[in-house]
Amino acid sequence: MTDSPPLIDIRHLSVAYRFDGQINQAVRSVSFQVASGETVAIVGESGSGKSTLANAILGLLPDNARINGGELHIDGHDLSHASERERRRVRGSVIGLVPQDPMVSLNPTLRIGRQIAEALILANGRRYPAVDADVLELLQQVGLDKPVLRARQYPHELSGGMRQRVLIAIALAGNPRLIIADEPTSALDVTVQRKILDHLQRLVAERGISLLIITHDLGVAADRADRVLVMKSGELVEQGAPQHILINPAHAYTRALIAAAPAFGQRKSPAAPRVVSSNDTPLLTLSNIGKTYRLPYVKGEDADFQALHDVNFKVYPGQTLAIVGESGSGKSTALRIALGLEKPTCGRVLLEGRDVTDLGWHEFRPLRRRIQLVQQNPFAALDPRFTLFESIVEPLVSFGLLKGRELEQAARRLIERVHLPVAYLDRLPRELSGGQRQRVAIARALALKPDLLLLDEPVSALDVSVQAQILDLLVELQAESGIAYVLVSHDLAVVASVAHQVLVLKHGKTIEHGPASDVFERPEAAYTQELIAAIPGRRLELQAAAQH
Repeated sequence: MTDSPPLIDIRHLSVAYRFDGQINQAVRSVSFQVASGETVAIVGESGSGKSTLANAILGLLPDNARINGGELHIDGHDLSHASERERRRVRGSVIGLVPQDPMVSLNPTLRIGRQIAEALILANGRRYPAVDADVLELLQQVGLDKPVLRARQYPHELSGGMRQRVLIAIALAGNPRLIIADEPTSALDVTVQRKILDHLQRLVAERGISLLIITHDLGVAADRADRVLVMKSGELVEQGAPQHILINPAHAYTRALIAAAPAFGQRKSPAAPRVVSSNDTPLLTLSNIGKTYRLPYVKGEDADFQALHDVNFKVYPGQTLAIVGESGSGKSTALRIALGLEKPTCGRVLLEGRDVTDLGWHEFRPLRRRIQLVQQNPFAALDPRFTLFESIVEPLVSFGLLKGRELEQAARRLIERVHLPVAYLDRLPRELSGGQRQRVAIARALALKPDLLLLDEPVSALDVSVQAQILDLLVELQAESGIAYVLVSHDLAVVASVAHQVLVLKHGKTIEHGPASDVFERPEAAYTQELIAAIPGRRLELQAAAQH
């Protein structure tokens, strides 16, 4: 770092929101600096104030929020109470933003190339002859293959990871001196995440760009930042070098965050599953499964897409099988086939030895009592109009199993089983946190007493401490009832803490399959080794182990 003035200089900054006449202090007297070329990570859970702080720097606070104390200096200018015109100038020439949600941030009606071109034109003040070439160059820089094709596509035609890369390309269009990345890779696969963050770090090194990462992922912060700032309830509780923060945390909250993080905490291993003998019948078997989709014809491109190639696995009572892979690996397709929501192009699906491959919707319906799904997004999984009681008992009502007081008793048992107060049964989903909603989704999935739960990224939308609580709950429920899980995840740190068996997919093909201990400790496939090496926080963890 040089002795030049800091690019960002925040002095005792406070930000408050006004709701229904009440003042809510979201940020309380926070002070820190970001030097040119420095990477700083702000770590905290939902409600910590980290995103409010980022929006204050960007000048994007909502109308009901205001800076009510302290100073905010960007590139030598005090913008604490600057005009919108001055803030817009800073956003255009000094700061670039990589927002969290590409589905909200990208225009669904415009092609990708057009949206990147608009950012380039805005940065240059006019259209220029090389804009189309610059669009393709940016697409290549952020790691998108077939840039000419991607430029012609619409957002809905890209995977989540591809859309996030497009947002990074747009942020780079103005050649900013600072990039604020708000949870930039929380929805991305670990290897994609590593490539994106590697690229951003190269930019920092090559161009002297500063990087401010807003994240709940301690692993990302530890791997990437020169300095880590930990926020809780609007206050900055600790800051320092990542090695110091992780090895010798001073604040109790930082210690709790580290303990809860799968990559760092001493998490308990899943309970040992029942020993499987050659005479045991698996709950679920996928045998030689293939799935091919017919795509709209594009000149020079194959019109068929094979999502799964000869995939095989078995799930036994009391066991957890984790299906691991990046976007497009076929793991979600395998889950839909197991649920009977899609038919395989070839191969067979067996439920306790019974071939259910060709069963129609109505024939398969009675079997759904035995297989239930817990979705990724707890905010979308529950009907916002239903009380928790109505959501939890909905499967029981649908199958006509219980009535009246029996429903009330069942709802009480189920909500207590996931460690929520019975009084919550009268609440609506909007009155709950994300972790509480996911507990309700699990309670509803357990209502029919299934033998198998299919878990589709069940904790990826949750804060790290809440992730730990949900994972502990799943392990506890399995130990109590002997329920089996199929866990679909791109987070290998999560998988390592709960899985007994691991199936690694890439481009629809099985790369590795075996006991979790073997896959993580002695991976055979180069791709599996790459996935494990890309786990956020892994490199710092290995460095710490080497020092001891």
